[in-house]
Amino acid sequence: MKILCIDGGGIRGVYAVAILRAIEKEYKKPISDMFDMIAGTSTGAIVAASAILELDMGEVQESYIKFGEKIFTKQSRVGFLKSFYSDRYLRRYIQDTFGETTLFDIKKPLLIPTVDVTHGNPFVHRSNYGNTEQDDHSIKLWDVVLSSCSAPVFFPPNNINNHYLAIDGGLWANNPSLVCITEAQHFFKKDLNDIQIMSIGTGLQKIDFSIETQKEWGVMKWLPFHLPSMRMTPKLLDLALNLSSESVTYHCQHLLGDHYFRINENLGREVPFDAPEFVDFLIDLGESSYQKHQEEIAAFLSKDIST
Repeated sequence: MKILCIDGGGIRGVYAVAILRAIEKEYKKPISDMFDMIAGTSTGAIVAASAILELDMGEVQESYIKFGEKIFTKQSRVGFLKSFYSDRYLRRYIQDTFGETTLFDIKKPLLIPTVDVTHGNPFVHRSNYGNTEQDDHSIKLWDVVLSSCSAPVFFPPNNINNHYLAIDGGLWANNPSLVCITEAQHFFKKDLNDIQIMSIGTGLQKIDFSIETQKEWGVMKWLPFHLPSMRMTPKLLDLALNLSSESVTYHCQHLLGDHYFRINENLGREVPFDAPEFVDFLIDLGESSYQKHQEEIAAFLSKDIST
């Protein structure tokens, strides 16, 4: 069973899109045709949902370029009284992209982790492939994706039909690979040696928490506020997402061995998830990552294992 997993990471998701775009150009077919299951968290949910619907990755990349700056236009200086960003443009982009498609309409396995913050539970939205743990397939795909993208403080929670509030799945499954291993074993009854995962990150962060003589470690250390730009850097959330992804990577590598193929490059700097000015850099890095791993990708896609 071949599985594609895409990490969360805000605007850094365009790095994964650039890799997938290069794969589509090389093999001249949609990403969805190359995998049996696709999963994505947060920005990875946008990419995964786009792939499952066979949207062209070149067009997805252009959307990141077009909407990035609009989505990350601040509505609050510090985020104390309301979320740092409105979800107006994010919601519009996701609604326009996925339209009226519901989870019921998607038969191929798609998994999107979120958090039911009203009840304090992790949650995985599943498409309509037979798993009864997804008891409501009438939910719109855009609603699911928006929920997984709703990072606390930075975006407001997403209200799901007045039943509960949902937020970013990256809080517990920023790298959804373990979610997919569990699904493959529990629902599809696959052994570990029948599971093959290509996992694409959003860049390895170099987050600076240097040792200083200053001993105060309050909010300004974890979420630095910059003047005169009036911008708060999401260092704490970026750190948490990075740690979540890489710890899952460690466990998956031990579980699957060489059946777990991870693509994720060092960014060499801090690239906050809300910094659209890095889009060109991330696209270039994604394209160079594809070139670097081209033979490994070819080997992964050609490897014949049971589905």
